[in-house]
Parts: sequence; structure tokens; C-alpha cells
Amino acid sequence: MGVLVTGATGFLGSHVAMALRDEGVVATGRNPEALDRLRLKGIRAVPLDLRAPIAWADRDRIGPCHTIVHCAGLSSPWGCRAAFEQANVDATRHLVAMAADMGVCRFVFISTASVYFRFADQEGLQEHQLPADFVNDYASTKRQAELAVLARPEIGPLVIRPRGIYGAGDTALLPRLMRVAGRRPVPRFAQAGATDITHVDDVVAAVLAAIRTGPDISGEVLNVSGGVGVPLPQVIAAACAASGVDLRWRRVPFGPALRAVRVMEAVASRLPTRPEPPVTAYALGILRYRQTMDIAKAARVLGWTPQVSFEEGLRRTFADGKLRAGVL
Repeated sequence: MGVLVTGATGFLGSHVAMALRDEGVVATGRNPEALDRLRLKGIRAVPLDLRAPIAWADRDRIGPCHTIVHCAGLSSPWGCRAAFEQANVDATRHLVAMAADMGVCRFVFISTASVYFRFADQEGLQEHQLPADFVNDYASTKRQAELAVLARPEIGPLVIRPRGIYGAGDTALLPRLMRVAGRRPVPRFAQAGATDITHVDDVVAAVLAAIRTGPDISGEVLNVSGGVGVPLPQVIAAACAASGVDLRWRRVPFGPALRAVRVMEAVASRLPTRPEPPVTAYALGILRYRQTMDIAKAARVLGWTPQVSFEEGLRRTFADGKLRAGVL
């Protein structure tokens, strides 16, 4: 009996798989080269496409497991609604059905703090404080996936909502910020946003706590973050300094900037390929508005608290010298 980790060829999933290497982990993903790298590290890795119902042959290759950690999904501020539905909602439903058939007793679903986002300052968000409308298709489909997991109490569901994951192997948060900073001045508003930011080691620790907690803990949604709202200009400046990127700021008024970006989004959404605009409204909102989460529930339910400060997390992230603006 072991643990199945989906999305193990991605950033968080690979870290979770490595942490469970000695506990009978089976890693799945759709990237053959990344699966080979996991095998070289002593992890049993099998290809698995969750976009269709999971065949019995695939279940046989996975073998029996008592726990599933579902990290796979499409994470992007822009894209086609159908792609998000397939990767986030359909895939989760297929996996949940398999979990029920296999008698899985713990299903840990990695969701996102993007489900909270509004174009407004929000402090100390608790797990029930969701907006009436979601900011983008990514957030709305992740919420749909949450509900699909929570609807099956027999699989021991727990939902984790991490915020701003970064660390060694990060291909999204800090690289995206550095890529923008390397190409053009970064917008800076009179009122700058701040957000929780979470080192991957803290997220992995929360996942392990969720796996190991007793069966009486089930059906919970839990915020996970570094516990301190860090101003976004500080995050960007620190990442650029550590990676050698020449950071340039451009002060702009938020209202006109948001209106211009919404026009770009409207144009892009009407083009046949729906190309991602240079800046999205969501990205501007993150730079402008504060959003911090209350993580007291995770401490109470899982006995988990963050251990990695932002300063220590940056040191770990850039320690091997691989995370550079040109190596993304």
C-alpha cells in the first residue's frame, strides 16, 4: 500500500514525491523526460493522463494505494475555458472516481488561494470567505474541483489552498516576475499590494501533515502560507537582486492601467488562438491589492505552522545558482 502523487512532473508535485520516496510513493505525470528523472532518483513513476476516465490497465500499473495527493492541474492566469475544465474539473472527477473504487482513505487536493481574489484589499481571509464571482477560469475551475473532492467523504478528503509557492525548481512565481522585470519596467502603484508567499518546503510539510493526520479529520479546507504578508515590491526586488536582473520601476495610475489591460484582454479573447496578453488584469490586481490568509485552522487541525521565513526561503531558492532570468 502506498501513496499516489499526481502532477509529480511539476514543481510542487515533484517535491511531494521526493518527500515520500521512502513510503511507497507512485509518481504520475504526462512528461516522459520528467518521469525519467524521478526514476533516476529511486521513485516509481508511471505516465498517466487524467483528462479521460482512468483505464483499468492504468490502475493496475499504479497498484494499490491508501492515499492520493492530487497536485496535477492547469495553473495559468489566462487560457481557454475548455482547457481549464478538462485539466482541473474533469481530471479531478476521474481521479476521485478511481479513489472511491480503490478504497483510498485519504485524498489530499492541492487547490489555490486564487479562489479568494477580488479587486479589493483583503486581510486575514478565512476558508469560507469566497467571492461571489471568481477572477478567472483557473480560480473557478479549481473551486469546482474542490467541491468534487469534498462531495466524496468516503475517500477522506482534505483541501489545501497554498498561496504564492516558490522555491528551488519554481517555474511560475519568481521566474514569471523576473521575466517581466527583465523585459520591461514593472508597474508600481501609489498603493502597493502585499501577499502571503510560501516556500515549497512549508507546503510539503502541510501535505505530509494532511496525509498523516487521523481519519476523524476529513472534509476540511485549509489555508497554507508563510503566515506574513510580504509587499510585492519587496518580493520582486529581492528576487531580481538574487538573480542579477536589473529591476526598473514605472509608476502608473492603477485605474487607467486596469482599463487598458482589460481592453487588451478583450482583444486577445476574440483572436482565434487567444494569445495571453503581456499583462493580465489579475496580475495588475495582485500588484495593487493586499491579500493575506488566516492559517490558524491548519495549525489547529493539522498541527502545522510555517517554518521558512521569506529571507530563508530566498536563500534556499537561489542557493544552487540555477534560478536565473535566462534559465526559466
